[in-house]
Amino acid sequence: MTPRQPPATRASAVRDRLVAIAEAQRFTAHGLHVRIGDDTAAHRWTPDVREDVHSIAKGICVLAAGIAVDDGLIRLDEPVAALLPDHELGEGTAEVTLEHLLTMTSGIDLPWSETLMTDWPDLAREFLRRPSRGWVFQYSNASTYTAMTALAARVGDVGDYLAARLFTPLGIADVTWSRCPHGRIEAGGGLPLRTAEVAKLGQLIRDRGSWQGRPLVSPTWIDRMHQDGVVAGENPGYDRYALAGWRGPGRAWRLHGAHGQLVLFLDDAVVTVTAHDHAGADAFAAAVVAVLEENVPAA
Repeated sequence: MTPRQPPATRASAVRDRLVAIAEAQRFTAHGLHVRIGDDTAAHRWTPDVREDVHSIAKGICVLAAGIAVDDGLIRLDEPVAALLPDHELGEGTAEVTLEHLLTMTSGIDLPWSETLMTDWPDLAREFLRRPSRGWVFQYSNASTYTAMTALAARVGDVGDYLAARLFTPLGIADVTWSRCPHGRIEAGGGLPLRTAEVAKLGQLIRDRGSWQGRPLVSPTWIDRMHQDGVVAGENPGYDRYALAGWRGPGRAWRLHGAHGQLVLFLDDAVVTVTAHDHAGADAFAAAVVAVLEENVPAA
């Protein structure tokens, strides 16, 4: 007698649709995790190993800042110059705050390169000594790195702070950040995690900072990750940026790392994707949200 198969759940139905879409789009996905309410389903295309989540790490750095704000150790409107008083400041940078750095609105231009961490003796010093063009959006990994350099002045090593206050409570052990020659975390990337580990962070954010009934980050801070963003450009999906969160596609918002690292939020659903397909990420993100909008009633 053939064992009776359990009925498909919403999460498994969404997962199956997304697996088919990824294969139809030839999107080079590595892992997929779907959570709708308390229902989960996952799929892997490649071995389950830790991989760099790239700019999703910026969202984790925002969580570090939020925990420090909750602890009363730092303020979002605090000038970075007060936290790093021995750093040379470029024209207009004296008023740059932690919020400017985390929202990419310092107006300081320092483009990304593959050797960003070693192009200058000290990346934070190089960043702050450059002029600001005013409070305009300028996406830069150096901005997040400088924010975490400033945060370290109050919390000590940010990697250790996150291990104790975020990763350990989530059951994520032995997290190893890539670090600059000064020993600081790269912050804007360089964080290897498994798909399921990123999904835990997605669940924490979806649940407004609470993990299994334990508050780790204040709900207000979580809301700021995606609400009241700044104008970032004109391209759909890249026109609004808050504290590490991009608006879109559709009603959703997302954390988005290079090469297709995605955490997409829509009401009580969160979909986590790890991949190696930079060019195909936007189309797959749009497909994820389209499937969710069919399967997740609006809140």
